[in-house]
Amino acid sequence: MMKNAVNKADQWNADLYDSNHSFVSQYGNSLLELLNPKPNEKILDLGCGTGDLANKLFEKHIKVIGVDKSKNMIYQASRKYPSIPFIVKDATTLEYQDEFNAVLSNATLHWIKQPNSALECIYASLKNGGRFIAEFGGKGNIQMISNAIIEEIKNLGLEFKEKNFPWYYPSIGEYTSLMEKTGFRVSFAQHYHRPTPLIGENGLKNWIIMFGNDFFADIDRSAKEQIITNVVYRLKNHLYQKNEDIWIADYKRIRVIGFKE
Repeated sequence: MMKNAVNKADQWNADLYDSNHSFVSQYGNSLLELLNPKPNEKILDLGCGTGDLANKLFEKHIKVIGVDKSKNMIYQASRKYPSIPFIVKDATTLEYQDEFNAVLSNATLHWIKQPNSALECIYASLKNGGRFIAEFGGKGNIQMISNAIIEEIKNLGLEFKEKNFPWYYPSIGEYTSLMEKTGFRVSFAQHYHRPTPLIGENGLKNWIIMFGNDFFADIDRSAKEQIITNVVYRLKNHLYQKNEDIWIADYKRIRVIGFKE
């Protein structure tokens, strides 16, 4: 377990993630059905966050290892589930070789702008016949929200830099082609709409603060706050359901299954 509870240079707030954004791991529960894990299999949870999915595998008598780039997430996961090994690792620099029966990744790969490097590491990590099961943001994911943020940055007279767009949202054709180029046999690919509730009147604001920090990398704090306020006002009539006190974020997801052969 890590010695320091919080790494201030780490953008991820693990407590906020668990309290306000637990839906991320909850949506991953159905991914476990695609994984169909068997007792005593060795499985890598890539981008494990605070460990909830890894723990579900552990409870099924799976030999699971959780890895995440965020030290704060790994600290939280280790604190919550001390019986599971959690390790700080970057998906593009994994050093495992022919070790796992499966690699599971939920809501992680859209953060990785070097998809080839990640896929090569995932492929190398698997035993022959091993499987890779993933879900992440696909083409058009949260497009209404990201477009509004970019437009409000520009409305303040600021420059938006493409390098500050936080995510990689490929189409099915693009990503499965990369998988095949890496060596995977792709057996399943799906792109689907998944409207996602963000709870409470501050749901969208909290979501932007949690996940959208990269947009504001070159913007001072007061301007950032003004932009977020403007985005919330701009989208309220489109995404906020007052009667239910929720925002509905325009999520579009990709699911894939590939085998190492």
